[in-house]
Amino acid sequence: MITGIGTDIVEVERIRKALEKERGFRELVFAPEEITYCEAQTNKFQHYAARFAAKEAFFKALGTGWKDGTAFNEVAVVKDEKGKPGIRLLNKTAATLQHLNPASIFVSLSHISPAATAIVVIEES
Repeated sequence: MITGIGTDIVEVERIRKALEKERGFRELVFAPEEITYCEAQTNKFQHYAARFAAKEAFFKALGTGWKDGTAFNEVAVVKDEKGKPGIRLLNKTAATLQHLNPASIFVSLSHISPAATAIVVIEES
């Protein structure tokens, strides 16, 4: 059963400016594995923006938005062996949201130079 759906769109330029200007923004918002992935990409700011949009969409799909006990850098957008995106909850965020017990979290990402978008669907068994 689908229990939540969220979507978000973000301007790539806004994320680029934050990453280049705001000290600590990268580590505050992105998990280490996301940083490693994005930094290796040709259009890294598009990839960062897509992951930012996925985090926003995830919190919207929860139906509560961002809440105490969760952190953006503990909601990691990861890829499986075939390149399919997904979300892995880490550390305190995983503990805070353990009651959800989602069967699946589906993620779709898309980006072009001016914008990135993401859709997240949470399904429980």
